[in-house]
Amino acid sequence: MSTSPAHHGIGAHWHHHAMNAQPTDISRPVGDLLREWRRHRRLSQLDLATGAEISTRHLSFVESGRSQPSRDMILHLAEYLDLPLRERNALLGAAGFAPAFKERPLDDPALASARHTIDLLLKGLEPYPALAVDRYWQLVASNQATLRLLGGVLPELLQPPINVLRLSLHPAGLAPRIRNLGQWRAHLLHRLRQQIDASHDPQLIALLRELQALPAPALDATTEVSTPSAIAVPMLLDVDGVVLSMLSTTTVFGSPVDITLAELALEAFVPADAETAERLREMAPSSA
Repeated sequence: MSTSPAHHGIGAHWHHHAMNAQPTDISRPVGDLLREWRRHRRLSQLDLATGAEISTRHLSFVESGRSQPSRDMILHLAEYLDLPLRERNALLGAAGFAPAFKERPLDDPALASARHTIDLLLKGLEPYPALAVDRYWQLVASNQATLRLLGGVLPELLQPPINVLRLSLHPAGLAPRIRNLGQWRAHLLHRLRQQIDASHDPQLIALLRELQALPAPALDATTEVSTPSAIAVPMLLDVDGVVLSMLSTTTVFGSPVDITLAELALEAFVPADAETAERLREMAPSSA
């Protein structure tokens, strides 16, 4: 990934704004938060106590506030509940403990190796589009192939912070050129709902409502492009009269212990057919 200037706010550089996520309100008792997360995970007290190998009585006392959990107990329950690192810190804070996980800005020297890894991946995926996004689908980095797909997009949608879901589904964004918009929209909203289910994040819920309010075509099997051999929903994007068929893939860091790193994801779009692969190669500069 080069360090060339950005184009309309997107480019082969880093946008340092991945610190906007809001943790759970730590003014609430830790027992209340644990009970809320248990219910959100659709677990009874018996389910959680059995799975975490603690007594149901002790869990009941923790949730009711009759017993103050230790730091290790909070982390143990959070691990079993599969909570995001940000929310584990929030539980610790609600119980009066210091955070267990750091949250560094993306330009922190400690994240240099992670930035370098993403740089290599984005550059290595050329001439295929790829970008890195944060927890809220805000762009933090992209490769040059991404820029070549953005003709005709309203400039305001390309001003940081750039939300890639809004960019995809907005009528002034890519939506008019996505030939299977109904399918693609359903796919993106399904992914967002899964993320909400995992994180219980109010900002993501607000984003979902915003996207649902955007104009959307009716899902119609007679107009959506699909084939019996399809293995996943592609994005069918019209670029200068040529429809590119691309599958999306997601890459995350394994076992991160930094919140910012845990919330980063690399979204790559790979050709779903030989024609798309050839067209993407043709679109790339000869020096690439």
